[in-house]
Amino acid sequence: MLVPVSWLKEYVDIVLPVEELAEKLTVAGLEVKGIEYVGIPGGRDKERLVWDREKLVIGQILAVNPHPNADRLVLATVEYGGDQTEVVVTGAPNLFPYLSQGDLSRRKLYSPFALEGAVLYDGHKEGQVKMALKGRELRGIYNRCMLCSEKELGLSDEHEGILILEGAYTPGTPVQDVLGDAILDIEIIPNIARCASMVGVAREVAALTGQKLREPDYHVVMDGPPIEGRVVITTDNPELNPRFVAMIIEGVEQRPSPQWMQRRLRLAGQRPINAVVDISNYVMLEMGQPNHTFDYDVLRRRADSYDPDGPIHIHTRLPYEGETLTTLDGVSHELRPYNILVTDPAGALSLGGIMGGLESEINDQTTNVLLEAAGWNFINIRRSANDLKISSEAGFRFSRGVHPSQAILGARRVAELLRRHAGGKVAQGIIDYYPNPPEVRPIRLTAAEVRRIGGINPSQAEIKRLLEALEFIVEDQGDHLLVVSPDHRLDIEGAHDLVEEVCRMYGYDRIPQTELRDTLPPQRNNEELQREEQIKDILVELELQEVITYRLTTTEREGRLLPEANSRPDDRPYVTLANPMTVDRVAMRHSLLASVLEIAAANSRFRERIAVYEIGPVYLAGEEGLLPDELRRLSILMTGPRRRPHWENGGAPETMGFFDLKGVIEELFAAIHVDGLAFEATQHPTYRPGRTARLTLDGRQIGLMGELHPLVLAGFDIRADSPVLAAELELEAILPHIPAWYHVSPVPVYPAVHEDIALVVDKSRPAAEVTAAIRRAGGPLLREVALFDSYEGGSIPAGKKSLAYHLTFQSLNKTLTDKEVRKNRERLVQQLERELGARLRDA
Repeated sequence: MLVPVSWLKEYVDIVLPVEELAEKLTVAGLEVKGIEYVGIPGGRDKERLVWDREKLVIGQILAVNPHPNADRLVLATVEYGGDQTEVVVTGAPNLFPYLSQGDLSRRKLYSPFALEGAVLYDGHKEGQVKMALKGRELRGIYNRCMLCSEKELGLSDEHEGILILEGAYTPGTPVQDVLGDAILDIEIIPNIARCASMVGVAREVAALTGQKLREPDYHVVMDGPPIEGRVVITTDNPELNPRFVAMIIEGVEQRPSPQWMQRRLRLAGQRPINAVVDISNYVMLEMGQPNHTFDYDVLRRRADSYDPDGPIHIHTRLPYEGETLTTLDGVSHELRPYNILVTDPAGALSLGGIMGGLESEINDQTTNVLLEAAGWNFINIRRSANDLKISSEAGFRFSRGVHPSQAILGARRVAELLRRHAGGKVAQGIIDYYPNPPEVRPIRLTAAEVRRIGGINPSQAEIKRLLEALEFIVEDQGDHLLVVSPDHRLDIEGAHDLVEEVCRMYGYDRIPQTELRDTLPPQRNNEELQREEQIKDILVELELQEVITYRLTTTEREGRLLPEANSRPDDRPYVTLANPMTVDRVAMRHSLLASVLEIAAANSRFRERIAVYEIGPVYLAGEEGLLPDELRRLSILMTGPRRRPHWENGGAPETMGFFDLKGVIEELFAAIHVDGLAFEATQHPTYRPGRTARLTLDGRQIGLMGELHPLVLAGFDIRADSPVLAAELELEAILPHIPAWYHVSPVPVYPAVHEDIALVVDKSRPAAEVTAAIRRAGGPLLREVALFDSYEGGSIPAGKKSLAYHLTFQSLNKTLTDKEVRKNRERLVQQLERELGARLRDA
């Protein structure tokens, strides 16, 4: 929320520099995100325009005369506090009404006046382009000064005319002293909703600095006909609408709001529209009570349709089945059963606490206004605004909690400003329907409780003083305090809330550091976390990049993993959110791979090579209990060139394939010293037929890997010219196998003996099974086994295949002789023949 300091000063004296005030508010819980300076020194932005106190002053326009050589220019005589007046050439259209009217000193026309050398923004260029004012001849008359528009001062983009100020000023007063300002940007988090207004922030400033708070004037002059018998208020749901205040203001004029009000609204981030709308917004920003103005004549015509001689009947209720409402923004909403509505017997008028309806909105022809200020249930408003996706200033405040006591004050304030600045007459009387006032509950508080929770040790008298500064009613009961919350606070529920208020006023920065008095518990390592981090480090060393994805998804998104089956990755029910923030994040995921594929799809638009992994949980509904099973998974995805283009590979490196992914997984398991990994050919609808493998660890399946099916790529909109390889592994099944300790062999000092062997085996026998058998048969001297060729046809009998291996024999104790290697090799072949029916391939 933007808080202009000049507006804040109306309610409390500011006795601290702006920067110090911002720090004090932040320490007290009102985080000041930034400070914007308007025309005055301050801040780190050196490009920002600072108004020169000597060359940019307030000038009084004494006369406006014709330019002798131009019909679209005039000569303005300006008093600016100098030795003599200055004649300025200007084409400002808002000066032409004063042309040739003689002495204008009684009109009190004041405007910012720039002397030669002043630095301003160029009003004739787009954006904010600085210029230094230089004297020059304009159509035969030398001109060295200028009356300024809002754009030239950097106040807005308005450049149609000069800025004419309301009120009386002393010519020569620096513009800094009149229009200069600092704007605090305060983060309004839910637990400080009471500060979502100028008065709310001023109340905090007063308490923190010991100053007196000046409330707005809530007196209203009611000089119109009585309201009695003209409006009736009822509700079906007092728990959702505890208070509804209505007033009638007749004869309002649709004219601009006062200049001072427009300026304050602009500084606070609001765009001025007209007096009626601006006053409604002004009061909401001023005191935090949103309000709404209905066109009274529209309501009266609607009333004639259901009770021609009776009053307008305003009724708040929940919607009927299938009921819709078109709001002020022109959007038609299908209403939920819990959306509280402001209605009359003819239908819905507005969405309570959030936004008005289009049919009864104020327009340029509106002269009579029905003013509403109400209290609403903040939980219901928050839920309705989120579900209907409506963002409004009123909804922002009501969804955080506005006390119903503020409704009557807000209504009185708006009505009086409409009388003063829109020419309206306020009907005598106020309709104040208050069926559900909040219960006043005194809270017991002791100094011991403040010390226990807050860690500070103020006296009971000090606690009383700090709370009373925030307008709490505090009664000293001797051994404790009895505290009643002020009527603008909805967030105080118990002693713990009061302790927070005491700590805020005492100063969070003054709370002393305390050391743990007890003995520290024994520190134990988180073994599973360490192993998980070890796997991440290894994958990064293998040139994969970690990604972290959303854990929320939809069943339709995950269904794209099984395009042919047209089902879900898992037949267990999804864990769904009761109140999701967005329609595409409604269920806890069953598959980690689907989340990684979404990342790959986004990156495939502008990256050719993708190599990523993620370790994260999936959520499967448990068989017992309400909480799901959270199972950690590892997902890997690779596509694109094996290496980046380089002159050594001719600029066209090979693309990654199935065995690149297999190699990464094998390297991972080797690095974590887990044996027993095996790959078996299988089929799965997510992967291409013939390019899919089932991963097992000691005979138990732990995942799948392979090249993704083209339909899966199309479903996720992955744009890749090369194969997309993916794997998803059950991390829970891998982590227990990672040893805490492992044996490290010394580097051999004796030479190795390398031999090749080609075996003929059944075509159906997996190469992994043959490799495992070779390792078993080779004994301790066989150090390495590597498959380098698979061949069928030619001299190989039908139903058979040839597998060729590199074998490495090596001893840690001596140099092996040919005889020892030959003997070991013959024993290996014999054992393979017995186990697998394998035989050596003929040359």
